Formats: sequence, C-alpha cells, structure tokens
Amino acid sequence: MAKIQAIRGMNDILPADTPVWQYLEETVRKLVSSYGFSEIRMPTVEKTELFKRSIGEVTDIVEKEMYTFEDRNGDSLTLRPEGTAGCVRAAEEHGLLYNQIQRLWYTGPMFRHERPQKGRYRQFHQIGVEAFGMNGPDIDAEVICLTARLWEALGVADSVELQINSLGSAAARQTYREALIAYLSGYKDQLDEDSQRRLDSNPLRILDSKSAQTQEILNSAPDFQDFIDAESRQHFNELLSLLDAVGIKYKINPRLVRGLDYYGKTVFEWVTESLGSQGTVCAGGRYDGLVEQLGGKPTPAVGFAMGVERLVLLITTLARVPDYVNAFSDVYVIVAGANAGLPAYSLSITEVLRKALPGCRIVLNCGGGSLKSQMKKADKENAAYAVIIGDDEYSDKNVSVKSMRKDRLLPGGDMQMKIEKSALAGLLQSLLK
Repeated sequence: MAKIQAIRGMNDILPADTPVWQYLEETVRKLVSSYGFSEIRMPTVEKTELFKRSIGEVTDIVEKEMYTFEDRNGDSLTLRPEGTAGCVRAAEEHGLLYNQIQRLWYTGPMFRHERPQKGRYRQFHQIGVEAFGMNGPDIDAEVICLTARLWEALGVADSVELQINSLGSAAARQTYREALIAYLSGYKDQLDEDSQRRLDSNPLRILDSKSAQTQEILNSAPDFQDFIDAESRQHFNELLSLLDAVGIKYKINPRLVRGLDYYGKTVFEWVTESLGSQGTVCAGGRYDGLVEQLGGKPTPAVGFAMGVERLVLLITTLARVPDYVNAFSDVYVIVAGANAGLPAYSLSITEVLRKALPGCRIVLNCGGGSLKSQMKKADKENAAYAVIIGDDEYSDKNVSVKSMRKDRLLPGGDMQMKIEKSALAGLLQSLLK
C-alpha cells in the first residue's frame, strides 16, 4: 500500500526545527505583551463572504488563492488566507470595538493556493497585530516601533529596511485610480498579463508589478502624491516626524500599495535583501474603513502581519539564533545497572531534579541499554551534562556527573543561570540528603 504524504506546500515542522520557531514565537509574545497587546484566537475557517467583502473580490487572493468549499449545509466556507478580517469579525461580534480602544495580536496558520517556493507555502503561519479606536499617527508610529524593536531582539535590524507610503483617503484613491487607468490604457498591449487583467478592476496593484517593462511605463504615470488629500498628507508627515524622533530610518516608496483593498493612509513594509526574491518579512498599514465595511460602526484601525516561515528563514540564514535554542537537552540521566531498585531511584532523582531546575530540559533514559549506548544518546541530545546512576551509585545513594560540553547558559524559570559541573553535582548531593 502506498504511503500517504503531506499535501504539496503544507509542510511538517520537525523536532529539529521547532526550537527556532518556539524561540521566535516567545520573543514576539514577550514583546507584544510589553506594548500592552492582548492575544486573541480566531477560527481557522470563516464564511467566504468575510474575505470577499474585506480583501476585495478582484484581488489575487480571492480570485485565485483561497481554499473555499461548501459544507454539508451548503454554506460557502474558506480557510482563512489572512488574519485581519477574522480579527475584525471577532472583535465586532463580541462588542470589543465601538467607542473602545483595543490592542490585539494573534498567531496561527493561514492558507493560500499558490505555487510553493522557499519562504512561501500553501499553509503558512502569520503573527498579526491590530490596534483599534485610535485615529492619530502616534499609533501608526507605535506599531512600527514594535516591529523595529523585534528586529533588534532577533539581531536582524541591520538586515531589514522600512519602506513606507500613504494611500490617502478613499476619495483621493478613486480620483487617482481614474487618472491611472486613463494613462495606462494607452499602453495596455505593452503591460504584463497580470497588469492587463488588473487595469480596470484593481489598477493600483499595477504600481508594484514585478515586470521591468511595466515599471518603465509607470515612470511617466501620474504621481500618486499629487492626488493625496491634505488630511492624509498631514497624517503622513506627522508619522514621519515621530519616526525621526525615535531614530527609525525609512525609505518613502511611492509605489508601495499593498495587495489588499482595505488599506488607506499609512502602508509600510519591512524588506530584506538576505532572502532573494522573497524580500518582505513584515507588512501592514491603516484600514480605517474595514470595520464599517464589515457591518460595524466607523472605527479607525492599524496593524501588520509577519510571516513566521520567512522570519525563521531570515534568522537562520543570518545565523542569529542563540546557541541555547538548538540545545536539545540540558541534562541527560543515564540509568545503567542491574539492581531492581534502580529504575524507581533514577525516576525519583530525575523528578526532584526537574523541580529544582525549572526551565531546564532534563531527559531520563528509558528502555535500558548499555552505559556506552546511553552516553551516545546523551551526546546526540546535545546534553550539557550526563547524570549517571548505576548500581554503585544506587548502593551509595549517590550519582555521578559528567560534563558533555563547555558550560553554557541554561534557562531557569524567568532568568538565565549558569550551571557548572561542580554546582550541579553539589545540587544533586543536597537533594540526596
């Protein structure tokens, strides 16, 4: 019988890789909490209409990439392709938005049916941050500061660049849309295939076309900045002043538009040249009209999303993962002897050791084996220390401690503590008294 394999583009994350994921997720979790954001968890499946109304029916996501199906009741359901729409739906449904300020964040899998490639998969994971109820550029600046602080914490601040733009008001975008269509219509046959398709339905997306020929045509197109309304321009200028005040460098990219219909005013992306063509590691902006668009009261909002796979790829490519993250175990307990009381004694010692060293990864050898074979297992586990319990140790109510690697920092609760061989041996001796 043939083996069943995973669906193309939907990948398993194996034990050798999960420590890096956990390190990234925990770094984010602590950071967003320090900024006052609370976690929200939404369903993976939503009504299809939610994404059609929010993302836009003429976007690539809705037209070509969503996993949509009918359930047994005939309702059209979709695996979520992004998190903002579901977050807005949940917050509005549970009365969290009207006349309130909310700072929310979430993480989880998203789904898009597109050609899998390195850093881009059909099931991928995102971390999202959404802030509701605040009109001014100060909250835009704060969420950008949060991302900048994350790059510092991950050690990649020197490898990412902030690109930023303003899309103005809905009225300004409509006026510019008409001018852009009028200009590009004269070059329709010279545009790439995607841009030809978008010309009448979503022309702003043509601005970030990857086609060199299309970009050359755009060089003489109407300038979006000439159409932005005064209020949006003031908002953008104040945002830039705030970023200047905290020393965050940025590049104004007038062709940055984002691929989702709900964005207006501020849009931004953090990009890197360290991952080849998959250069965007974080993107977001302001979407003041989305809550009302989905049936709620007018509510200002701003947020961003980060691809976890891409961030994992970035920190591993740049070798910015701390050594302790890849340590499979801190202590490996070896049980080698024939005495009938040895298993119970070893288990008791291991449990007491775990209680005394919270946060350390302590592995007890199970299933027997020779001392030599268990030492090999300890080495394969990348253990810092082996605690050896044999017949002699059992008789003497003692243990032996062997250093497997150079002393290193081990996690201990909320702090880092350095456990040297002598200190570990002393701890064990005190526990045995």
